[in-house]
Amino acid sequence: MPSIEIAGIAVLRLAVPLRTPYRLAFGPLREFDTVLVVATGDDGRTGIGEATLLPGYSDETVEQSWQQSCAIAARFPGRAAGECLALARELAPQAPFTATALATSIEMLQAHPRLQLRQPARVPLLGLVNGEASSELAEEIDALLAQGFRTLKVKVGFDASQDAKKVATIQRVVDGRALIRLDANQGYDVASACAFAASLQPQGIELFEQPCRAGDWAAAQAVARASAVPMMLDESIFDVDDIERAAQLKAARFIKLKLMKLGSLDALARALARIRELGMEPVLGNGVACEIGCWMEACVARELIANAGEMNGFLKPVTRLLANPLPFDDGAIVLPAGYWPALDPAALDRCTVESANFD
Repeated sequence: MPSIEIAGIAVLRLAVPLRTPYRLAFGPLREFDTVLVVATGDDGRTGIGEATLLPGYSDETVEQSWQQSCAIAARFPGRAAGECLALARELAPQAPFTATALATSIEMLQAHPRLQLRQPARVPLLGLVNGEASSELAEEIDALLAQGFRTLKVKVGFDASQDAKKVATIQRVVDGRALIRLDANQGYDVASACAFAASLQPQGIELFEQPCRAGDWAAAQAVARASAVPMMLDESIFDVDDIERAAQLKAARFIKLKLMKLGSLDALARALARIRELGMEPVLGNGVACEIGCWMEACVARELIANAGEMNGFLKPVTRLLANPLPFDDGAIVLPAGYWPALDPAALDRCTVESANFD
């Protein structure tokens, strides 16, 4: 196959409004701050990469990612795609989200094998429980189950005692009809996390995710020892070194990865394999991502993940960014053979804060 040369690059900074605020321990999220990189080859094909920035997952801000993406993308036109991919990957240790937007635009342009769907694929997703009152929870959970979700995520990390009561209510409502994932998003101190985790009744609970701040490995280890349910780390994991540290400390039985934290599709696949080599179970997916990031994660998950995917961020925005929106049915991303996303120019115009073109 002849080498592709980059003919042009567009970088777009987007503000993508959400249907309802996404409730996190550090506050509600009302829009996605997203940087898209769109690479065009000398053969006319395009590739798209995404970085959606969120505090707690990276030190990068959307402003930094925008500026850095523009600075590096300006060097791409006239260069071979492989050379541009190498430039993007060099950035990953310092700025993984930005590196992912740049690198995956090139990987898509090159028709990366993991993105090629020769057979239809179905990737089950988890559904998000937002309600608080018992009557509200019952109605919402029944609706999620009717939509086909068989794994439900519940946000905790606010008040350990109240969170425990809410979880017990949800367990009664679910009554074995779905698995439950609990996610604290770093919201607890170690004492609260240990008390909450130890108080849980295990029935129906698949795992408890990231109770304490990302850098506190001693806290992760302490909660894992105290917990009545399996632990998962998310914000603590940035690279393979963190995966190995989690295994060494026995701080988790599950490790969650996001494409945007790894820098490229190839790096993501290697990290997923390493999790299993170390005796842990990988979980994949980004609830804070638009359709491009979720599509790429679904393509990887169809072969490498055996549990519900968390790449449900594309369901949250008011505006879908694709002319051929990522298909969703009965609790799953349903990918037809040959599916290949195409951006919707009108939708992009509605969400674009600023843009730059290099050729």
